[in-house]
Amino acid sequence: MLFEGRDLANASRQELEDIRGKLIGFVPQDPMSNLNPVWSIGFQVEETIRANGLATGKKAVREKAIEVLKSAGLADADQRLHQFPHQFSGGMRQRVLIGIGLAADPRLLIADEPTSALDVTVQRRILDHLETLTERSGTAVLFITHDLGLAAERAEKLIVMYKGKIVEAGPSVEILQNPLHPYTQRLIAAAPSLASRRIQASGQTLGTLEHAETDATDGIDLISAAEARAEHVEAAVGEPPAIVVENLTKVFKIRGGGLRSAEFTAVDDVSFAIAKGTTTALVGESGSGKSTVAKLLLKLEEPTSGAITVQGRRIDGLRGRQMLSLRRAMQPVFQDPYGSLDPLGNIGNTIAEPLKVHNVGDRASRRERVFELLDQVSLPRMIAGRYPNELSGGQRQRVAIARALALKPDIVILDEAVSALDVLVQAQILRLLADLQGELGLTYLFITHDLAVVRVIADNVCVMQKGRIVEAAPTDVVFDSPQEQYTRDLLDAIPGAGIKLGI
Repeated sequence: MLFEGRDLANASRQELEDIRGKLIGFVPQDPMSNLNPVWSIGFQVEETIRANGLATGKKAVREKAIEVLKSAGLADADQRLHQFPHQFSGGMRQRVLIGIGLAADPRLLIADEPTSALDVTVQRRILDHLETLTERSGTAVLFITHDLGLAAERAEKLIVMYKGKIVEAGPSVEILQNPLHPYTQRLIAAAPSLASRRIQASGQTLGTLEHAETDATDGIDLISAAEARAEHVEAAVGEPPAIVVENLTKVFKIRGGGLRSAEFTAVDDVSFAIAKGTTTALVGESGSGKSTVAKLLLKLEEPTSGAITVQGRRIDGLRGRQMLSLRRAMQPVFQDPYGSLDPLGNIGNTIAEPLKVHNVGDRASRRERVFELLDQVSLPRMIAGRYPNELSGGQRQRVAIARALALKPDIVILDEAVSALDVLVQAQILRLLADLQGELGLTYLFITHDLAVVRVIADNVCVMQKGRIVEAAPTDVVFDSPQEQYTRDLLDAIPGAGIKLGI
């Protein structure tokens, strides 16, 4: 491995320490695993600055840390330095890692899925920053991604890997327009950003769109998945709302220096309703309040004011048996499947846990229900005895979905449930969710920062900005004629704009 003429494979430890950070920067994928939970964000950024000799003296190091974080998209960096990783959203944590990776203006930046946890507008801002850095200082970027729309938009050359081998390589736009390898064709068919562009370019709604599925997609073409969803959703017209949210507000107190604290309004007078058997997407930038709404619906947080009605019943003040009844009707699927699965519990026990908590059935019937759920999410029954660390990310997310369905809920709240998955697995999960909705009549609240996914999964969209809903309409309306500039900015930032596709 030659880097500027130096063989990295035979470099000494001292030589590698001189190269890492200063000459080769690295942005890892998972921000929570790569930030120390017991140190403040400011301490970790300042540590990098000192290690790379970018500044000396307490004041200069602090100023450089603020500059690094602001360049990565954290506007209020000076106020957030004393906070810890768990107090940041996933997107904000990723911005911290990007800032650390770019801090020393390296000659080469290896970016491993650097924007998979970011919303599209921040993604564009970060990638524009990377492009500026490349032009200004001649920094080379090795960009590892599963989003082919993003790859074609940002990279001059595209290399497609399959089972450890390179199966196709060349100019990125040329590969996108004329993919030769079946695996490349599958990737293009499964990419939400490209599926979204194809739907948009057709000028038709999903219910009327004519589309032929290619042989190379193995039944996971996202447009066909979206068509299937559009068909069964027509049956839900006229159904009463499963969820009604009225004037919901949540104010947090954020600790400052000493004993001082400041109020932060995460959710500000939010109102929306979700009809039974339909999917509503809650979209917006990282930190806009989407996940807080989910926590309020699940009663993991208590609202400051406002009302939430689930299946005709107000949920404020519910206790005991009534609370258990709500939990049974409404189940979550979280963003990080590894973090939400017990590493010490096998898959069978994990899926059966809700059944035990709610005293549903005996041991034999629970076992049968676990096998039934594994079949529903297309997982082999043999994995019931395995543990989360033995499964891939996509398999873990399927387990999380199976656990959410164990109690046969009416409502499933999915918080960034597919954002960490590669496009093929993501497409399979989205198709699975659409099929389960048609089969079981489920109601989904789908929280995401990825509008491309929204295009193929949601019936209605609520756009959040700084804790408020600024636009709410059916999906086709939002994509065809957005009313707010903020919504237009989100749509314009979907990767792959203007790229003509070969299939």
